[in-house]
Amino acid sequence: MKKLAQLLIASMLLITSAMAWSNQPLVDVDWVKSNIGSPQVVFLDVRGQLDGLSKADYLRAHIPGAVYTDYAKDGWRVKDKNGTPGMLPPIDKLEQLIGDLGIDNASHVVIIPNGGKSLDMGTATRIYWTFKVLGHDDVSILDGGMLAYTKEVDEKTKNPVNPLEKGAVKPEAKSFKGSLREEMIVTKEDVKAAMASGVTLLDHRPNDQYIGINKHGSAARNGTIPGSHNLPESWLTRNGGGTFRQKSELEQLYAAAGVPANGAEISFCNTGHWASLGWFASSELMGNKASKMYDGSMLEWSADTALPVEQKITIK
Repeated sequence: MKKLAQLLIASMLLITSAMAWSNQPLVDVDWVKSNIGSPQVVFLDVRGQLDGLSKADYLRAHIPGAVYTDYAKDGWRVKDKNGTPGMLPPIDKLEQLIGDLGIDNASHVVIIPNGGKSLDMGTATRIYWTFKVLGHDDVSILDGGMLAYTKEVDEKTKNPVNPLEKGAVKPEAKSFKGSLREEMIVTKEDVKAAMASGVTLLDHRPNDQYIGINKHGSAARNGTIPGSHNLPESWLTRNGGGTFRQKSELEQLYAAAGVPANGAEISFCNTGHWASLGWFASSELMGNKASKMYDGSMLEWSADTALPVEQKITIK
């Protein structure tokens, strides 16, 4: 009886732990250290070219057991049939990509960005969003990224005190099946309808692009979607770095941008990278589940000459 009771308690703890995981968009370094070696946890190292790094940096040192994926090259985003970059790939391609990383539907995925700036945190939030679109809720991001994990060093050796591992981890491929949340996928037609009905539109690009004096190199036109508010992605992390702001801080910044903390809203940028930071802050950190993201963003919108663009300042 005593052994049976112990097994029941252990099972309940595992269930409770799994339930807690699905409610944690962010985990800290202590959480990561305490879950190294857990068969249910997959650490996904996404450091790459957006933060000036590559797989070589992963091979030199990574969290023990972490698997590597190249956000820019492995198929997390693709061009669609119209040539718009940064779009959500076909679901079967994502299922194959994710399964080959040793992730199945029972895995809790913890995404490990570099953590140096908001731009590379956007890598983590975009992949996080992708898992959510696929119906996989057991996903988190290491707040502060790898830089937070390696920040504490030994006074004598100057080496990081937290455990690290060299070389490649070659995961055993598993079967991952997505359950598409179509309501999370926003088209340009959806944005056009939202604009007409007064839904809050959030442009997370830098202000110079929002007002139209500069633009992304691949954007067809300067400016923004008419009626949108500007809330630059660099506002969402502390000093534009790798640590997300607290909910109370985000609420102040949304108010400063003239944006409600709740209610229907659509985040966009150029390609759906910066916008994923905005969606993550609103939906996952502030709890606004009416928040959505438009991954086509300004590269798709500005290419369609039938759609309006507002240029607040024109340089002559």
